[in-house]
Amino acid sequence: MNGKNILLAVSGGIAVYKAVALTSKLTQAGANVKVMMTRHAQEFVPPLSFQVLSRNDVYTDTFDEKDSGVVAHINLADWADLVLVAPATANMIGKMANGIADDMVTTTLLATEAPVWVAPAMNVHMMNHPAVVRNITQLYKDGVRFIEPDEGYLACGYVGRGRLEEPEKIVAHIRRFFSEDNKSLLGKNVLVTAGPTREKIDPVRYLTNRSTGKMGFQVAEQAYLKGAHVTLVTTVKDRPIPDAVETVYVDSAEEMYQAVTTRAEKQDAFVMTAAVADYTPLHVADQKIKKQPGDTALEMTRTKDILAEIGARKKARQVVIGFAAETENVAENAKRKLETKQADYIVANDVSKDGAGFGTDTNIVTFYGADGSVEDFPLLEKREVAEKITAKIVEKLG
Repeated sequence: MNGKNILLAVSGGIAVYKAVALTSKLTQAGANVKVMMTRHAQEFVPPLSFQVLSRNDVYTDTFDEKDSGVVAHINLADWADLVLVAPATANMIGKMANGIADDMVTTTLLATEAPVWVAPAMNVHMMNHPAVVRNITQLYKDGVRFIEPDEGYLACGYVGRGRLEEPEKIVAHIRRFFSEDNKSLLGKNVLVTAGPTREKIDPVRYLTNRSTGKMGFQVAEQAYLKGAHVTLVTTVKDRPIPDAVETVYVDSAEEMYQAVTTRAEKQDAFVMTAAVADYTPLHVADQKIKKQPGDTALEMTRTKDILAEIGARKKARQVVIGFAAETENVAENAKRKLETKQADYIVANDVSKDGAGFGTDTNIVTFYGADGSVEDFPLLEKREVAEKITAKIVEKLG
């Protein structure tokens, strides 16, 4: 981070004291840090604390021009390589989401073209309030990135999610952001599938599985952050994804097959995380099937194998990564899948293990490579697994 310009925007919550420590750690890491504070933030910590640790003036008032040669909020906005709002209160998040600019911090945030990160800190119930969730979703779509709050004892007395992430971890996120391979997929096309397919039985019923799409969405975001043009083919419509990611919404295995194969030619890499149904009803009723006395049977037919199709079509320049969600004989099944699907890697996990199943934020995976390599990983956040997957793509594409 040597020489990087980080603009820290501090809003008014009890977690301001952590922002003081964060300023110190960023400065020690070699970054140039300038701090802006809201009026309420100054109620918790005086600007002098940030001034001493950052060795720079602290900005608190839009009309307090410290240098007559520049307009302060425009100059700061242009100066920053990264803008970090920490802590970000519900009030600050609401202002940002709605384009309100009524003080030094919010005015500068509207003027900057640098990446903007937000580290929320608030009561657990505030964090889950529909208005806050809606504002966070809007900011995410606008390109703002979030450092998830931690869980633990909160200043209000509650125990739950809403505590500002620790300064050390925030610094680690920033360090990763400024790493040399950050744009290592620039100019590459990456297609990701995510979520469960839904196979219709009649107008009100369908067959599906427990996949939530979390893993695929993380892969799509990591590839996007590394500069790739990302196409996300998914059935999941309630998870935020950057607007720059080309999102194709589908429903059934057949629709996903068509969406993937028609876009296959121009792709450099495929990451097939979707849990695609192996079978679909042979006949779909036009009307709701009514309850009848006794048992019934549903006739099924095999769906098209998307991963096998992409593996068979694969060109020398393309990378194909598949997933194997298993409950037994993980290694044996993954190696068989690697061979039959003609993939470069199979990412296998035992979904019966705690922390590795569907719907979790973590995973325990093993990478099986076509070159015979086997890499085991401990329990990781799905974001970290996604980083390792994109690293494999970078490695294969050279």
